Amino acid sequence: MCKNLVSFVQFSYELSLKHESEYFLSRPIYAHINSDAMRHNLERVRELVPGSKVWSVVKANAYGHGLIPALEGLKTTDGFALLDLAEAKLLREMGWQGPILLLEGLFCQEDIFLLSDLHCDCVVHHIDQVDWLEALSEGKRGSSSYLPKIYLKMNTGMNRLGFKPNEYREVYHRLHSSGYVISHMTHFANADYIDRRPSVDEQSELFHQAIEGFAGERSLANSAAVLWHHHMIFSDWVRPGIMLYGASPSGKYEDIQHANLQAVMALNSKIIGIQHLDAHESVGYGSRYRTDVPIRIGIVACGYADGYPRHAPDGTPVWVAGPTGLKDGKVCRMAGQVSMDMITVDITDMPHVDVGTDVQLWGNFLPVDEVAQSAGTIGYELLCALAPRVPRTS
Repeated sequence: MCKNLVSFVQFSYELSLKHESEYFLSRPIYAHINSDAMRHNLERVRELVPGSKVWSVVKANAYGHGLIPALEGLKTTDGFALLDLAEAKLLREMGWQGPILLLEGLFCQEDIFLLSDLHCDCVVHHIDQVDWLEALSEGKRGSSSYLPKIYLKMNTGMNRLGFKPNEYREVYHRLHSSGYVISHMTHFANADYIDRRPSVDEQSELFHQAIEGFAGERSLANSAAVLWHHHMIFSDWVRPGIMLYGASPSGKYEDIQHANLQAVMALNSKIIGIQHLDAHESVGYGSRYRTDVPIRIGIVACGYADGYPRHAPDGTPVWVAGPTGLKDGKVCRMAGQVSMDMITVDITDMPHVDVGTDVQLWGNFLPVDEVAQSAGTIGYELLCALAPRVPRTS
């Protein structure tokens, strides 16, 4: 069953990763992926944690950006971390020969053979995975076949995946006696908060106490820890994700405004229609937005079928180009319910705007976190939810 799922997921990714020019439609919406910005963000990670190696997290098709541009932008990373063997297989087929880490480990025992064939390392967080790896080790005794490196995960308070500290030691000894090279890892629950427990300090202390006397590298820091706790975290490997794509771990743009990160994805479109409304008219489904005075409405080719949040309220920011382009544009405000293929924007104060005027839904002019915050979500969700029908260009 797992093997069939891998084949299906791989097929889906292969379709999404084909060269975009084959699928580029006349509809004007597209996502530009800036590999140079990704490269810059990776260098920022190295500046913040110069003594650590970097697992660049590219799960969920590189947070919606695509594995091909991610491999180009992050090719100087020390390793890639992801979830699916299908993604790992594609990275190998694209020429990546460095380390690959499966962040949730094995989902079924059949996965273990493909994991070994692809020379992937894996996280271990529950006892079934330990049983499967012991069986693999027993079958490979005396052979030169690949045994994955293990990242043994400790639950230090997030209570999601991993072994509690009182269980950890026994699991470590089982895997160590089976011949595995073991690294130690945990995940911070509140690295992007200053007033919630368990704190980074508390989790770190528990982690280091539990592994005292054990050999092996340590992997601790996600994006939030790299940005805001790097001065107090000792980690042989860090695991940045969202910061590589220029968005905020906290969901608030102001938290990274001075972090010297660059937006990687720019979701752009155009005005495809204009309506002139009198006072007391309405716009869109449900007539949610009603005018108090005469206004001009611009209709933008982007809707919830493209991944734009349907629940975005009136007033959500949209960047509309100025007379010479996006560079001299400004924020306009959404007016009316998001439709499947369109949104409506108040352009009353921009008399130059006409059909064909460029618009940015989020990107280098309008941070994705600001759009997400207005819509009551986080930048992660908007980036990851970008629909396959939206062409990616680079």
